[in-house]
Amino acid sequence: MTGADAKTALERGRGVVLVCPPAPESAQQLWELLGATPGRDAGVGPPVLIVCADDAAAAQWPAVAPAGLSVHAVTGLARSARGLKERSPHILAGAVKDLAALVQRAALKLDQVGSVVVAWPEALIAGEHAAALDTLLGEAREARRLVLSWNPALLADFLERHARRPLVVGALPVDESGAPLAPAGRVRYCVVPPGRRPAVVRDVLDVLDPRQPLIWRGGPIPAPEARPDAVICTALPSRDELVALVRLGEPVVLISGAQLPYLRSVATLVPLALPGAADRARDRAEELRERVARMLQDGVDQELALLDPLFERFDPAEVAAALLAILGEGERGKGERTTPPLSPSAERVKVFVGLGKKDRASAKDLVGALIREAGVPKDDIGRIDVRETFSLVEVAAGAADRAVRGLTGTTIRGRRVIARLDRER
Repeated sequence: MTGADAKTALERGRGVVLVCPPAPESAQQLWELLGATPGRDAGVGPPVLIVCADDAAAAQWPAVAPAGLSVHAVTGLARSARGLKERSPHILAGAVKDLAALVQRAALKLDQVGSVVVAWPEALIAGEHAAALDTLLGEAREARRLVLSWNPALLADFLERHARRPLVVGALPVDESGAPLAPAGRVRYCVVPPGRRPAVVRDVLDVLDPRQPLIWRGGPIPAPEARPDAVICTALPSRDELVALVRLGEPVVLISGAQLPYLRSVATLVPLALPGAADRARDRAEELRERVARMLQDGVDQELALLDPLFERFDPAEVAAALLAILGEGERGKGERTTPPLSPSAERVKVFVGLGKKDRASAKDLVGALIREAGVPKDDIGRIDVRETFSLVEVAAGAADRAVRGLTGTTIRGRRVIARLDRER
C-alpha cells in the first residue's frame, strides 16, 4: 500500500497502521499523512494527539518533527495545562496517564482532536494503563486513527476495537506463508536512555577496543572501504537496515527498555556488559598501584629517610596504608588541611537547573543525575533548593563546570535539562 492509499483511507474515516520500528525517527511517513489534517483556528484544541507509553517516549517527538510544526510533549501537567489554555500546539504528545489527567482538568478537549496517533501500543495494551487508553480513544471517537506498530499481529483485538479493518502500510514481519521471519543475525545490545547514549558509546569503545569502528546514527548504511571491526548503533534499525549492518559486523545496538521486544523479534540478542561503578573503582585502584610502582622505580630515598622512625614502630605496609588514607582524606576535603580553610561562600557555588516542582522533580532526582550523569562525587553536592519552576544546587567550586556540562542535555522526569551557573541577584 502507498502513502496515497493511506491518505484516502484516512479521508474516508478508515484507520491506518504504519509498520515501523518503535522509534519516532523511524515514523517519517507519519508526517506526510498528518499533513492531510485540516487546518484550525487559533484557540481550538490540538488537531493531532500522539499517545505514548510514557513521558520519556513523549519527550522524543519534538526533536524529530519537521520544521515549522509545533509539537508539545507533556512532561509537566501544570505547565502543559497552562500552555493548552493559552494556545494549543499543532501536535500534543504525552503518556496515557498524563493525557487522561489533562482531560480531567478540562485542559484537553478530546472532541476537538482531529487525529489520534497511538505510538506502538504493543507496550501499552498489556500494561497498567490499558484501560485508560481504551477510555481515551473511546472519548475521541470522532478522531481519525493512525497506529504505529512493529507487529500488527499482536494488536488484533486492539485494532478491532479502535481501528476496525485498518489499512496496513509497510512490510509485515512474516514470510509468504505467514510464518514469522527468521532473525536477521546476532546482535549485542545495551539498554541506555537516549540522553546518555553519546557517553555510553565511549564505554562500548573501551570494552571492544576497536581500531576501525563504525558508529551508525541512522540514515543510509555506509559502504566503508575497509571492513570495520566494531559496529555501534545509536539509532534503532529496521529489519532491512539490520541485515545490512550485520553484513559489516556484529552490531552493538543501544536501545531503551521499551524497544527490547522489537529487537528480540528481529535478531538473536546477547547483552553486552559495560563497566559499572565497581569496575571503574578497580580501574582507579589499578592506576594508583601503577603510579606507586613508577615512583618506586624512580627512587624515594628522601621519603624513606623521613618515614624511617615510623618503620621502627609499625609495619611498613601499615605506614603505606596510613599515608594512602591521609591522601584520600585530602581528596575528599576531609581531615586536617595544610592551608587555612576557604570561606563557605568560596567553597561552594550554586548551579541553576531549569527543572522544578511543576516537573515533578525532587532533590533525589537531581542528586542521582549529578552522580550518574555528571560524575560529581556525593561529598561535593550541598544543599538543593527545589522551587516551582527551577532548582538551585550547591556544589563544590571545583565540580561546578562538571555539574553544568553533565546536567545540560540530561533527561530528568522526561524533560531535557538546561543548567548554568546561577547569577545571584
